[in-house]
Order: sequence, then structure tokens, then C-alpha cells
Amino acid sequence: MKFEVYCDETLPDLFTSDHPSAEFLMIGSLWLPADLREEVKDRIAVLRQQHGVHGEMKWRKVSPSKVGFYTDLIDLFMSFGLDLRFRCIAVEHQAMNIELHNGDAELGFYKFYYQVLHHWILDQNEYTIFCDLKRNRDRTRLATLKRVLKNANRTSIIQEVQSLPSPEVVLLQLCDVLLGAASARMNDRKDLGAAKESVIAHLERRLNRTRLQPTPKSEEKLNIFRIRLGGGW
Repeated sequence: MKFEVYCDETLPDLFTSDHPSAEFLMIGSLWLPADLREEVKDRIAVLRQQHGVHGEMKWRKVSPSKVGFYTDLIDLFMSFGLDLRFRCIAVEHQAMNIELHNGDAELGFYKFYYQVLHHWILDQNEYTIFCDLKRNRDRTRLATLKRVLKNANRTSIIQEVQSLPSPEVVLLQLCDVLLGAASARMNDRKDLGAAKESVIAHLERRLNRTRLQPTPKSEEKLNIFRIRLGGGW
């Protein structure tokens, strides 16, 4: 089968900050069969029209007037079952050691990107991976990520790893919303406001979880992987 993966990150500055604003850097990924893309986009477009929502969908844009739209967006994500899945990685700031990445924070960041993707790539499938547009010091980062993924997954096809501007790609925006909710819980944010708390609570109810927190490796719908830099899941 052909799959598409849409990726985003939150708080990437934690890799280099001496005064971190949160505990966990997070990278997220939205996975779906390629032939489902247009249906998902069309259904999101219907929701936009119903709620009068225009412009980019983003976690930071969740507001009291838009709660209904974002809870319906969660329902849409859930309605596709395992055809639409989300996986993110949480990397603890205090456990990072840039020296393990040749003193290169950007290299370390893309090593964690690899961890997000590699474990859900299955044999005999084809994958096209889209990352939110990000200015890299080394312009070969995505090409290197593609090469490393190909070398680690010899029986699968890594068709492409490319960056796209999220304002133009609705599935990157959906990834941003899910990642924002997961990051808020992982970083134990107390200043979210009622609107964001309501959206997170709705997602937790739909997942039948008391709280968004690290999941077992076997969790397939919404997987939160807190990486243990010393080893283990």
C-alpha cells in the first residue's frame, strides 16, 4: 500500500535553550493511506464551511468561539479508525546531550525525527513523508533523513521526504492540532484556558483515556512515545 505521513514539531528550541520554557520537545506525525487523502481533506473542508472557519488550523488558534469546530475535528480524526493515525515522540530537555550529536543540535533534532518515523514503517509498503517547512542550517537534512530511512527499511519504499508550508497543507495543520494537545498534557500546561482544556478533554474521552500521557508501544490510534535516552520504551 501507499501511505502518506505529515509531520510537525513543537518547542524545537528546547534543544539549545539555557532557559527552557517547557520540559518536552515533541515531534508528531499523521499517517494515512494515500488514497484516503482527498476524502479527509474534503470532510475537513465541510467542517470549515459549517463552522465558518477560514485560514490555517492551528493549536494556538483554539479559542472559545472555535471550540465546536476543533471538537468536531477530533471527531473526524476518530471516525477514520486506524486508517488515520497519529504518533508523536516526547524528548526530555534535561536528558539531551548535544555532544552525542557531534555538538550539532540540528543533527540531533533529525535523529529524533527518524525515531518518530522508523517504527511505524512496515515492510512492502510505500511512504511519502511531508514535513512542515523549516529553515535548516544544513540543507541536506531531509535528503539524509530519506537515505537513512531507506537504509533501515530495505523492504519498503521511501518515495520522498520533503517540506511543505503548513498554511497550504491541511493535513499538516491537523497534525499541529493533535500535537499541540499532546504537548500541552506532556508539559503539564496550567495556562491553557477553558477552550483548549475542553478540546483536550474531548480527545481524551474519545480515546477512552483519563489523560493524554505516554502510551504502550502497541497503541496504534494516538501513540505518545516518551523516548528514554538511556534505552527502553
